[in-house]
Amino acid sequence: MTERPAAVAADGAALDLHRFFARPWVFIRGVPRMDVLPPEGPPEIAFAGRSNVGKSSLINALVGQKGLARTSNTPGRTQELNYFVPGGYSGEGADLPPIALVDMPGYGYAEAPKEQVDAWTSLVFDYLRGRSTLKRVFVLIDSRHGIKRNDADVLDLLDKAAVSYQIVLTKTDKIKPVGLPKLVAATHEAIRKRAAAFPEIVATSSEKGTGLDDLKAAITGFAAAG
Repeated sequence: MTERPAAVAADGAALDLHRFFARPWVFIRGVPRMDVLPPEGPPEIAFAGRSNVGKSSLINALVGQKGLARTSNTPGRTQELNYFVPGGYSGEGADLPPIALVDMPGYGYAEAPKEQVDAWTSLVFDYLRGRSTLKRVFVLIDSRHGIKRNDADVLDLLDKAAVSYQIVLTKTDKIKPVGLPKLVAATHEAIRKRAAAFPEIVATSSEKGTGLDDLKAAITGFAAAG
C-alpha cells in the first residue's frame, strides 16, 4: 500500500495525517445562533447532510473517538453548529488550533415542528453564506438513497454562495459492492455542471473505515495551508 505524503504547513513543517488525527480532539462550542459563533480564526471544514445520514458517526471515525460527536437514532437531535478542534491549543493569541470541524444540524427532518425546522435551516444557511473561514463543506449523501430533493436544494445554495463543497457518500457498507460504481457515476453526473462542486467523490463507511484516509488527507491539506 502506498503511503500518502504528509501535507506541508505554511511554516514548512510536515503534517502527518495519521498523527494529526491520532491526537485527542475536543468539543469547544455549540452554536445555536449566528451571534455566538467563535471568532474567525483557523480554517473550518463543515459537515452537512440530511438527518440520520451519519455525520456524527463519520466525525467520530475520523478522529478515532467514539463519543466526541453525539450520535442518536433520533433524527434531528443535532440542533446546533458543533465545533471540534484538536486538543493542546490555548486558543489565545497565536496559539490557535490548525483547523476546526463543524457538525451542522441535519436538514430534511419533516416530523419536527415547522418552527424548529425553520430555525435550524436558517442557522445553517446563514452560516454557509457568511463565514469567511469556511473552506469546504462535505455534503454527506446516504449511499442507499442518493441525492434527494432537499440535498439538491442545499447544493443550489452552496453554488449560489460560491462555497466549495464535496460529496461524501456514507454507509457504503450497506449497499452491494457492484452498485457502488454506478452510484458514484450517477453522482458525478448530477454535480457535473455545478459551479462550486469539487469533482472528486469520496465513498465512505464509518463502520469499515472506507474512505477515511481520503477525507483526512483533504482536511490536513486545509490545515497545512492555514
